This record gives sequence, structure tokens and C-alpha cells, in this order.
Amino acid sequence: MRSVIDILDLSTAEIDELIETAGDIIKNPANYAELCRGKKLATLFFEPSTRTRLSFEAAMYELGGNVLSVAGGNTSSAAKGESVADTVKTVSCYADIIAMRHPKEGAALVAANNASVPVINGGDGGHCHPTQTLADLLTIRREKGGFSGLTVGLCGDLKFGRTVHSLINALSRYENMRFVLISPEELKLPSYVKNDVLKRKNIPYEQTTDLLSVIPSLDVLYMTRVQRERFFNEEDYLRLKDSYILTPEKLKTAKEDMCVLHPLPRVNEISVAVDDDPRACYFKQVKNGKYMRMALILMLLKEAGTI
Repeated sequence: MRSVIDILDLSTAEIDELIETAGDIIKNPANYAELCRGKKLATLFFEPSTRTRLSFEAAMYELGGNVLSVAGGNTSSAAKGESVADTVKTVSCYADIIAMRHPKEGAALVAANNASVPVINGGDGGHCHPTQTLADLLTIRREKGGFSGLTVGLCGDLKFGRTVHSLINALSRYENMRFVLISPEELKLPSYVKNDVLKRKNIPYEQTTDLLSVIPSLDVLYMTRVQRERFFNEEDYLRLKDSYILTPEKLKTAKEDMCVLHPLPRVNEISVAVDDDPRACYFKQVKNGKYMRMALILMLLKEAGTI
């Protein structure tokens, strides 16, 4: 049974196909409104979420299906000590497909190995968040026309940011990419991502602590939140949480067609004054996430022979 745990579970051809499907959903929503009638999506979210959980649920409803939802580990048998494996074996008896978020890295893979229906990783700790990456990719494609030849700046928490790790893995498969890695020293991109992806593929990248010095060169600026929940030490979080705050003033030297992305939620790393700038695309990302999740649900259910 095929699942999507990591963005690398999808080939570039499949990603392009999902983008095409999402584009068609946007243009012709009525053609998709009944395709999942009678089918059920279970959303198992053992970690707080607004956008990801609701977009999965909205995606299934807009495909004509139904949703079974667990929001928070304290509302499920996980609070009694039930394993992820047993939970998904049980939920597989009720649902046709599962979307899961879990605070532990690797939990989604355990789920996929034990479920009898497709599992979609909605985020596992600091590891992967493939459907956020699909939302990012659709947004970049719609705003920039493609992926090749882009200079992408990734700013903020690059150490724990699962969205950053997934996006680098995805974009590194396209031609002529260049990355600018902007973070405090303590939150630099992990060496395994640099070594296994960027260096192994000879992809040019630059590391800096100074956003202002590099912003004029960027085609895409991907801002991230410094995540309190990933820190063991409250003092370290408080010291680093305001490292980068994007303001209209800082955007003055950026390209007029630069695309500002953020996986959300934001705290204060993007001033609300930026929201009215035409380069602000993070709420477009939210909507694009729903369309890409619709496309992915359809692909997995078709491959499973369920629809």
C-alpha cells in the first residue's frame, strides 16, 4: 500500500502531475466534487495544527468524502499508552486513507508500515512535512512560472524546520537552483541536509546571518518561525525568537517580483504591514495547500483501487 511520508516518495514527474491536477481543480472544481463520495479520511493529529488538519479535512469534503478526526493525543487512546502501530491498524478498519501528524520523527513511517490504507505524513517532529512542500511548490509555480534557475532564500529556523528540509529536498531535483541559508549560528541547516543534498548534488548555496545583505538577490524568500516546541531550553528560545523580522522597510531592496512565503503560523517574524505587499504569498500558500492535498488524496486512492 503506497503512502507519502517524505517528499522524496514522489518523483518530480508525479509532483508535476499533482500540480497539473491542482490547477485543474482550481479551474473546474465541479468536476471533482463527487470523486470521493462514500470514502473516509481519518485525520490523526497528535500535535497542534490549524492549517494542515483543516486543509486535509476541507480537501476531503470538497472531493465529496467524509472525515473522521482525532485532534490531540489526549483525546485518543494514545493517552492510555496505545502505540502508533496499533492506532493505525485500528483506524484502517474505519477509513480509506489516513493523514497523520505526530511530534516524534519517524512516527509517520511506523504508521505507513502498519496501516492497511494509504498514510499521508502531515508532519513528524522536525523531520518531514511533504504536503506543506507540495503547497510551497504549487505557490512557487503559480507565482514564478517554474522552478529552474531560482535563487531561494530560507530564513529563520533551519535546524528544526521540517518544512525547510522538505523544500530543499524537493527543489534540489530541479535544474540551476541556488539556495541562500539565513539563520543564527545556533539554528543553521543540519549538516546531513547540506552533505546529503546540497553538496552531493553540487548545488550552490551560501550561508549567512544577515538577511539584508542577500535579500536583493532572492527570487523567493521563505520565512520560518523559531519554534518554541522544538527547544529544550526556554532561555535559548527567547534569545533567538526575534532573530529575523521581515518589514516593509527590509523589502525595499528586494526584487519587485520576489515571492515571500511562510508555512505559518507566524508569530512576529513577518510584520502584518507586509501582508498588503503584492509579494506576500503566504495566504495564497494556505489555499494552494488544500488543492494539492485534494490532488494527493485522489492519486493515492486511485493507486489503491479505492476510487
